[in-house]
Amino acid sequence: MTTLNAPQRTTTNPRPAPALLLASQLVFNIGFYAVVPFLALVMTQDFGMTATAVGVVLGARVFSQQGLFLVGGIITDRFGPRRAMLAGCLVRIWGYLTLALAGSFPLFLLGAVLTGMGGALFSPALESLVGQAEERRRNTSGKAPALFALLAICGEIGAVAGPLVGALLLGISFSWAALAGAVVFAVMTGVLWRSVPAGAPAQVRGAASSSTSPSSVARREGITVMLRDKRFVSFAALYSVNLLAYNQLYFGLPIELTRSGAGPGALAGLFAVASVLTIALQWPISRLTTRIGPGRALTAGFLLKGLAFATMALLAQVPASGALQLLPPLLLVVGLCLGHMCIGPVAMPLVLDFARGRRTGIYYGLLASMGGCAVLLGNVVLGPLYSGATQAGPDAAGPWAVMAALTVLPAVGLSRLLPAKR
Repeated sequence: MTTLNAPQRTTTNPRPAPALLLASQLVFNIGFYAVVPFLALVMTQDFGMTATAVGVVLGARVFSQQGLFLVGGIITDRFGPRRAMLAGCLVRIWGYLTLALAGSFPLFLLGAVLTGMGGALFSPALESLVGQAEERRRNTSGKAPALFALLAICGEIGAVAGPLVGALLLGISFSWAALAGAVVFAVMTGVLWRSVPAGAPAQVRGAASSSTSPSSVARREGITVMLRDKRFVSFAALYSVNLLAYNQLYFGLPIELTRSGAGPGALAGLFAVASVLTIALQWPISRLTTRIGPGRALTAGFLLKGLAFATMALLAQVPASGALQLLPPLLLVVGLCLGHMCIGPVAMPLVLDFARGRRTGIYYGLLASMGGCAVLLGNVVLGPLYSGATQAGPDAAGPWAVMAALTVLPAVGLSRLLPAKR
């Protein structure tokens, strides 16, 4: 009998150990955050590139990852999660080697795009495997799954450890940091090659019977069927506000630090607060959301984010001094993190119920890609509003008020779009 800890390479029902999947997320994030957060610093200080060049490179990286998640999901469902994860690691190795050799804008741009494409191939495959493991937990224990909560914790630990590793290597040179990142993904490629069974992703409970014709199975499992599911597409559209809201930690928070006078030096400390909150509270919050149910959990999460933005809209109009300079950004970080911890681990398992036994790669892919589009379009709209948010006054409330209003839509609507339990 095949077990979770000893998968058979000949099986068509890949079942890598959940611990391997969680460790993969941890290592993947360490390799990522050891290099990418330092791109802007290296491009400006070491190579004298403009802020516009940096913005193009970083924007291209985000778009090549989030925007291509759907493509990664399609590849996962077509060729299996093992091949997609291995391809993602290999593409990211190529990207890091390019960054290690980069000394000009075109090479930095190419390297950044390749790192994004690697993530777009890897993450939907990993989430698909985690989804299968969670489905097995449902069938065996009858309890709500918790693996996505653990996945978030492991990812956050990697996000904390990665920059520390990168900072040490950056003392030698950025090329060494990029080469070290490439080595991490090379080792990870070997581990995944040996540990993740080959074969297409298994269908979960509710899959088509063996008597169903291959053509009808393909139609049911295809992207067309998913896009015809108006409930899921609507769910994904409203859920995309979650990523847009969380992205304001990277877009709006630095602007708020300028307005409050706390300065950019406080940014690292606030990100550390975000990481500590996630590591310490994600598990107990996940247990709480399990008890109250997905509808209430999603509503509570978006209300917390909306409250954080509404608080910012009020406090941004008042000049701050002394210790109070850090109060508004700290409240923003706490509110967004608490809301995020309520939302993500609850929403991801719901994809299993939307998929109804079909392969889930494209479902997770669409969820992430719509989030990426929301960030791209939302930041375009918020950009001009943030230009007036660097000084205390009525104009400073604009972008935060817009975000507070946007969070109301999923807070009210998502609970009405929950999939029917199978």
